[in-house]
Amino acid sequence: MGMMDGKRGLVVGIANDRSFAYSIAESLIREGAECLFTHLPGDKMARRCGKAVSALGVEDPWLCPLDASSDEDLDAVFDRIGSEFGKIDFLVHSIAFADREWLQEGKFTKTPREVYTQAMDISAYTYAAMANRASEIMPDGGSVIAMSYYGAEKAVPGYNVMGVAKAALEATNRYLALELGAKNIRANVISGGPLRTMSSMAVGGFSEILDWVEKKSPLQRNITGADVGDSAAWLLSDLSRGVTGQVLYVDSGYSIVGL
Repeated sequence: MGMMDGKRGLVVGIANDRSFAYSIAESLIREGAECLFTHLPGDKMARRCGKAVSALGVEDPWLCPLDASSDEDLDAVFDRIGSEFGKIDFLVHSIAFADREWLQEGKFTKTPREVYTQAMDISAYTYAAMANRASEIMPDGGSVIAMSYYGAEKAVPGYNVMGVAKAALEATNRYLALELGAKNIRANVISGGPLRTMSSMAVGGFSEILDWVEKKSPLQRNITGADVGDSAAWLLSDLSRGVTGQVLYVDSGYSIVGL
């Protein structure tokens, strides 16, 4: 028996087996959940996502292309899920984007308008857009989560516009929790510690951040994907039925340290 037995939901954001979304799906599947997956448009991205999902042991996975910046694509994904399955129980939003050229120390103040707005769109707005559509196929209630980072709360050198977008994501989560609670849908965010992923390596000075967290965090180590995956499975399960609107820090305790 797993804590996600009988649950079905959508996982958005698997790029490869090093992504947070992969670790979350791994924990969900272990606990009995059925996971549906999206991938960026194109054959290359479909193959990359399919390879990662295959490593999870999922046979004949449900895969659908998604350009999250397109309302038409968003509609197509959730309409297809509703048509084929009728309902879902959870949503994992694990996508973010900012032009890596501007994720360098000393470049924040010169961030171009289009880079700023794109980061806000992909990293924050899409969470609200997906949660809105998911809520229409959650007649029995459910749980939605998104991924954030401490740079939403504190200024982390090099994180720049992504930190602003993550702050917007966390505020978005609170408003989602407020409105979706009437439908018995919970909304929470996991603020994961630094992990070597494709997106994190775009941040200037990332290796120094890893070294600092290992040195200064109470657990004196960096997190693993499994740390986040297991926490996500709990948040998406009925075991966390009284928790909504929260930011759960899975960061070896680094966020409590004053220096």
